[in-house]
Amino acid sequence: MLYTNYTEELLGLKDISVKHVKRYDNRLCIHIEMHKKTHRCPRCGEWTSKVHDYRKQQIKDIPAFNEMTVIYLRKRRYVCSMCGKRFYETVPFLPRYHRITNRLAAYVIKSLKEVRSMKSVSNLVNLSPPTVARIFDNVGYSNTSLPKVLSIDEFRGNAGGEKFQCIITDPEHRKVIDILPNRKTEDMAEYFLGYKDRKAVQHVVIDMSEQFRSLARSLFPRAKIIADRYHVVRQVMWAFENVRKAEQVKFYDSRRKYFKRNRRVLLKRPENLTEEEAYQIESMLRISERLRQAYFLKNEFHKLMDCKNRDDARKQLGIWNMLATGYNLPEFQACTKTFVNWSEEILNSFEYRFSNGFTEGVKNKIKVIKRNAFGIRDFKRFRNRILHVMS
Repeated sequence: MLYTNYTEELLGLKDISVKHVKRYDNRLCIHIEMHKKTHRCPRCGEWTSKVHDYRKQQIKDIPAFNEMTVIYLRKRRYVCSMCGKRFYETVPFLPRYHRITNRLAAYVIKSLKEVRSMKSVSNLVNLSPPTVARIFDNVGYSNTSLPKVLSIDEFRGNAGGEKFQCIITDPEHRKVIDILPNRKTEDMAEYFLGYKDRKAVQHVVIDMSEQFRSLARSLFPRAKIIADRYHVVRQVMWAFENVRKAEQVKFYDSRRKYFKRNRRVLLKRPENLTEEEAYQIESMLRISERLRQAYFLKNEFHKLMDCKNRDDARKQLGIWNMLATGYNLPEFQACTKTFVNWSEEILNSFEYRFSNGFTEGVKNKIKVIKRNAFGIRDFKRFRNRILHVMS
């Protein structure tokens, strides 16, 4: 009797009697019965304890001791003495018409919080991948309010027949708010218009996308729009790289390959260079005057990004635009036009220290989810998976 009690405690199931346990290869078979109780007839409401017959039911449970666990339940069927209705006894850990326990379904959902494929989870719990997917489809996430700081970005999801999806996050509290099925302006506007607290949004962080800026201006008129500083720096780095590529194609093969191999050295800040790397850069800059000018502009732009407040950033941005305009570098002329057009949003980033850093990190995790699953075409499942992993 003591052994039976310990076994029941180890199983974690209440009101059961363990009859015997057998092990076959890598399979643990547990034969149980529920304690006999009086049940209410579902037809007439009378209480009865009269057993009509027994049926054996096979149930899958969570793995135990690294082995597949199967429960064989000897299930009673009661009969009502008043109306003759036959019905099965109540089993708390087993929903009606199910062949897996509640805790196995909960274990599947918990396992899917990790960045892993449904196939790997199905192998772990001895269920088919479609069954794991059906269990996960019971999970749902919704959002009813917007945060004070909002970050909007796009990513390539290839779900629901759309190439790009849109992600909305709260960078202040590092929380994913929602995933939208596409990046179309009309659909995004319809989504945000459904919130009654749009006026509570104080800051909107975006990359340098005119679509997102127009959307933010119209939907969040009281909010300060902030250009993500990474995307600001990227404009200059792209311009510098375009100059390098245009110059190196003029050289013969060995010198061209030398320039290409040392591109990362050229992108480093001067203060981070070793003595050998500084010598390599000086050698390359002697060869090309256009590259020397572009390298100077790239380094001067770092002074802007090092500014600690809005006023210093405004002065430094004006100085940099004047320097870039003075050089005959078409690649940087486009850059200065962009910075003039986005000057207010760029300067806001020096006053309000919010960025898309958290959002970019979530996008990287989404890539891992997609890679592990070889893509997820169902948008609803894709959205819930992202929100589930990030919750």
